[in-house]
Amino acid sequence: MIQMQNYAYGEWVAGTGEGTVLQNAVTGDAVASTSSAGLDFSAMLEYGRTVGGPTLRAMTFHQRARILKALAQHLMDRKDEFYRISSWTGATKGDSWIDIDGGFGTLFAYASRGRREFPDETYFVDGPVEALSRGGTFIGRHICVPMEGVAVQINAFNFPVWGMLEKFATSFLAGVPSIVKPASVGSFLTEAVARSMVSSGLLPVGAFQLILGSPGDLLDHLTCQDSVAFTGSASTGLMLRSNAAILGNSVRFNQEADSLNFSMLGPDASPGTDEFDLFIKEVAREMTVKAGQKCTAIRRTFVHESMVDAVSSALAKRLSSVTIGDPALDGVRMGPLAGRTQVRDVQKNVDRLRSGAELLYGGGDTLTVVGADAEKGAFFAPMLLYSRDPFVGTHSHDVEAFGPVNTIMPYTSVDEAIALAKLGKGSLVGSVFTNDDAVARQMALGTAAYHGRLMLANRHSAKESTGHGSPMPGLVHGGPGRAGGGEEMGGVRGVMHYMQRTAIQGTPSVVTAVTREWSKGATELKDRIHPFRKYFDELRIGETFITHRRTVTEADVVNFAGISGDYFYAHMDEVSAQSSLFGKRVAHGYFVLSAAAGLFVDPAPGPVLANYGLEGLRFTKPVFIGDTIQARLTAKQKTQKEDREGQVPQGVVHWDVEVTNQDGEAVAVYTILTLVARKPASLPEGSTDVHSAQ
Repeated sequence: MIQMQNYAYGEWVAGTGEGTVLQNAVTGDAVASTSSAGLDFSAMLEYGRTVGGPTLRAMTFHQRARILKALAQHLMDRKDEFYRISSWTGATKGDSWIDIDGGFGTLFAYASRGRREFPDETYFVDGPVEALSRGGTFIGRHICVPMEGVAVQINAFNFPVWGMLEKFATSFLAGVPSIVKPASVGSFLTEAVARSMVSSGLLPVGAFQLILGSPGDLLDHLTCQDSVAFTGSASTGLMLRSNAAILGNSVRFNQEADSLNFSMLGPDASPGTDEFDLFIKEVAREMTVKAGQKCTAIRRTFVHESMVDAVSSALAKRLSSVTIGDPALDGVRMGPLAGRTQVRDVQKNVDRLRSGAELLYGGGDTLTVVGADAEKGAFFAPMLLYSRDPFVGTHSHDVEAFGPVNTIMPYTSVDEAIALAKLGKGSLVGSVFTNDDAVARQMALGTAAYHGRLMLANRHSAKESTGHGSPMPGLVHGGPGRAGGGEEMGGVRGVMHYMQRTAIQGTPSVVTAVTREWSKGATELKDRIHPFRKYFDELRIGETFITHRRTVTEADVVNFAGISGDYFYAHMDEVSAQSSLFGKRVAHGYFVLSAAAGLFVDPAPGPVLANYGLEGLRFTKPVFIGDTIQARLTAKQKTQKEDREGQVPQGVVHWDVEVTNQDGEAVAVYTILTLVARKPASLPEGSTDVHSAQ
């Protein structure tokens, strides 16, 4: 039997006392014991704040992202061992793939987002400049900085790996150290992955700690800079968030609770349609994957009253073909619940559900187990119930049996299905199977306020759909009401849970100095050397180039029309243009853009490697034939790109561009991005010779 250890204050520490014995869900044999007795929880928090926090905050988003990527690869290389241990939790190979590969994939996803969507800085500038004065001398911006506390992450038993890593990825990328507290059941898998994380040597000291067992008085020592992310039951979440320290210090508390998720078969999806078949397959899968122990699993199934018999028959047939038993055996598609305690809990809630619903399929007499002893393991047969009148009584909308249990409910109209969905009082996810876009729209707008995610499925997305029960790193995972009212992941949004958004007010120059992003009105730096002759390292934020002027002629407009094929009347037809909103012929907006590029581009070979893109383009005033335009180009932001073998070291420069007319009025404003070579180490200081970099 494994004697598990906690990871606290930078070392592995065994808890004192006998601890809790953990069992193999398949055989019932004792496999590990765990205890957190003897840990100084206040010291763990202080260690994270004073050791892990300063180190993480000193790193940029890109540095932290590169660690996440390396960590994900390190774990992927060792996943065979994790799969072996995962089978002890009752997980099939497919279940383990969701948990283990899904967790590692989340690390990869946030590593990528950290480099693509965050700057190579220790803070994040959120949103555009806010003008606060008429003269432009007083502006505002928002910056987001890491909280200076610890992210306490309390996870449920159903996903020992993914549950830990989907929270850890966001807090680590934000620059906040984590204390992870998994549920005891199945925590031997969490500990195995955590040991590999620590042994990799990739994590900064103090960035990660692990509690296996009771969290004791941990929450009592939280401060306003700490946060809690909880996944589990609504009742446990309510107890935790009622802690005096959490309430008194306004500690951020993000909750993702189990909910009564729905799936609806559209009234158009009759037997024989692709949507009917997809629906049957998805409902059965959500009942049996992880033995129904998913916070996103389908608990309530809405079917038009005319198709109840067809759906009941098809689901019963599909469920009867599911082989239950030892996940290590080929052909087994559903393993046991996580433990005998879960069996008792599920059965208790099934008994409550059956007081208002009838049994269509399942029950103890349908349980046949392959390769294991049903009495020793934590096996539970899939059960399909039917609530004949789902608007009478509340059990089907109040009670969740956290296992392979589902209740079919009839509806007579889409509005009635919407009403049924809302009776769940807030859910993580709902799904609609229909090939009628009007039904999909009605359900989405009618139920969105009660759901964190909606999957609108049809034959066209089936091949690539990730399914009803799969939260994705780029999308919000959470939901209102019963589902906890929180959000996890969601791309950038998930990282922001661990950061403080602060408004910065001052002159454009002061705000530029704080953010390192040039704001209009800030000091402009001039140089005799064209900015496109400078390496990435040599360019300064605020460096500005003002071009010579160019007068737009009729030949310009005619030639551009011929090249582009754009003969829109406002450019080419003098008579029709007189009745347009411009009153006379105007130059093409994209000609103005092209002409501006001709004004500021240095044509000779140099450090600028390529145009990387254009953002925020607005044509603010028309340019008429005979107008004279001029461009101002200012280095607004710089982001160094990661070095790649065989590629010139480079960075991305964001240039603020303003094109004006002869009256000094802006006619076009935008940001262009250029790839710019970094200065080779061999070049002397001050040199701008680019040829050695090419």
